[in-house]
Amino acid sequence: MFRFASPLFLLLLIILALIVFFKMRKTRRRHINVSSLKGLDSISSQGTVLISKLLPVLKILGLICLILALARPQWGDKKINVATEGVNIILALDLSESMRALDLKIDDRIVTRLDAVKSVVREFIMKREGDRIGMVVFGSNAYTQLPLTRDYNTISFILDKLEIGAAGPRTAIGDAIGISLKRLEDIQSKSNIIILLTDGESNSGELSWQDAAKIAASRKVKIYTIAVGTRGKAPFLVNGLFGQRYVYQDVNVDLDALKSIAEQTFGSFFQAKDTQALARIYDNINSLEKTRVDVTKWVEYREWYPSVLMAGLAFILVYLVLNNTRFLRVP
Repeated sequence: MFRFASPLFLLLLIILALIVFFKMRKTRRRHINVSSLKGLDSISSQGTVLISKLLPVLKILGLICLILALARPQWGDKKINVATEGVNIILALDLSESMRALDLKIDDRIVTRLDAVKSVVREFIMKREGDRIGMVVFGSNAYTQLPLTRDYNTISFILDKLEIGAAGPRTAIGDAIGISLKRLEDIQSKSNIIILLTDGESNSGELSWQDAAKIAASRKVKIYTIAVGTRGKAPFLVNGLFGQRYVYQDVNVDLDALKSIAEQTFGSFFQAKDTQALARIYDNINSLEKTRVDVTKWVEYREWYPSVLMAGLAFILVYLVLNNTRFLRVP
């Protein structure tokens, strides 16, 4: 954002323009009577003659820069201060081996379940305003990938780096909820939610999903559960003796457990069998969990007048030196 802090000084440019205009008119009236101009057109102009004609331009440019410096040109950066507690959101994402299933599409391109989840979750993150978002990933174990933060670009960057199997091949839903609850204790908020996404059934971990759901309910933490992918046979790309090939393996998601977790914590259960349904689910959650955000905007300006002033003084100095040395005019 550009502005002049003292714009009234710009009126001096009009005065300068009038002075230059009347001076040029007066200069045109001056003439010398000669008997003939024949032969003058054959005289070549030297470089010094051309430079001497540019000297008044240097003076005018210098004066323009000095006037602009008086008007104090400034360039500002817009700042936004979010004055709100917002919602604390933990994204609990399944990284178990079953997330390699190739039964979802993005733009007619078959992708793994995790790749489809990444694309949708990234859009969800960027739609939030003023909320703190953290990330917990789980497989055989559960751990914090990112604590609560409002740095959405960092969250998106970390999301892109997630890899299937990083937390083990199995599924520890109870531990994922337990770690998420601990992260929500870090920063107090009036509203705390967990978005738990999985494509399997709880078969690992130290904390059962039943106990984890009871703890979440007692702490008034709302859990949205999402079952992703299809049940039954799903295609996987595996390495064999003759290269990669597709094989169909059984996959199963415990819908009853996810429904129970959502009901006990006053959240909602969703099932996404394709990418479009998954996107609608996150849009639905985004509309449900809205927070009023008090936003204060201001602009922090940086002064440009020192640079403009130095340029103006440089033009004037060059003009004075040349006008009083090499191009000195004798009356």
